[in-house]
Amino acid sequence: MKKKMLREPTGPGEILLEEFLVPYELSQSAFARHIGWPQPKVNEIVTGKRGISPEAAMVFSDAFGTTPEFWLNLQNAVDLWRAEQKHKVVARVSSPAKA
Repeated sequence: MKKKMLREPTGPGEILLEEFLVPYELSQSAFARHIGWPQPKVNEIVTGKRGISPEAAMVFSDAFGTTPEFWLNLQNAVDLWRAEQKHKVVARVSSPAKA
């Protein structure tokens, strides 16, 4: 049986801010200009109000030399954790008896 994670995984917005923007000394506005996005869109990702789409993952991977999977895996971990918090377990389907 899988052990449940007690806290929400670190999201892609927090990773973007703490592991990329801060070390690169980039403001959200400067990064938004660099990738051609409106600054509020970047801020919504940083604050967790917006998730990472496959398209965003491609842009971020281009900008920082990562892979799109890196960003999508971060988002997937958050999405799955949130779904698990709401999930009500359903009984397994029994396999049919063999004749």
